[in-house]
Amino acid sequence: MTTRRARRSVRSATLVAVAAAAVLSMTACQSAGADAASGSGNAGSGSTARLVDTGDARSTAETGGGRSATEVQVASAKTTSPVRKQTLADGSTAEIRKVGAQHYRAEIVSHGDVLATLDANGKDAGLDANDMFVVLTLDGKVHSWMGGGQSGPGTFELAGGWTAKVTQVGDLHYRAEILGLDGSVMGTLEADEQDAGLVANGIYIVLSAGGVISAHE
Repeated sequence: MTTRRARRSVRSATLVAVAAAAVLSMTACQSAGADAASGSGNAGSGSTARLVDTGDARSTAETGGGRSATEVQVASAKTTSPVRKQTLADGSTAEIRKVGAQHYRAEIVSHGDVLATLDANGKDAGLDANDMFVVLTLDGKVHSWMGGGQSGPGTFELAGGWTAKVTQVGDLHYRAEILGLDGSVMGTLEADEQDAGLVANGIYIVLSAGGVISAHE
């Protein structure tokens, strides 16, 4: 009798141990599966960290420390040395930079202060700066002169035999049609809240947003 009871006790203990081992195995599998699904395992965390670091380094290198590509280009343009400097008719200086193909920018500087900026992007640009007229061409040439302004609206004779018909389109908006000897329109200047300029057969012309036009050879 004693032997039979001992055998039952041993068999019960064995069953309990097997059941416990099965529970532990199932719990471990569930835990591993949850870790894999959520990416919280050690191997997954290490890979994710490396990807994030690589991406951040690439962005920093490409955009200059988190700045956009446009900001980097603007910053680069500002730190670029001027292509050249040219003294203007009133004694101020034009600092001319090349921005791109047929795109030049000129800053009018006096005593270290930037007084005005001309931007010739695919077309000539002009400026009326207190009776000094400046033209910046799309190939980076600068021409300036003093005086000679005529106030529109009206029809005016210009240097080089050109005639300008100036009309007011709106507030701070004037248009000048440049006429040839036969009266045909050879070009048009549109000054809409911003001065305009052009070169016509070696004659430099500026029309201001206030309707003043001047030309110079």
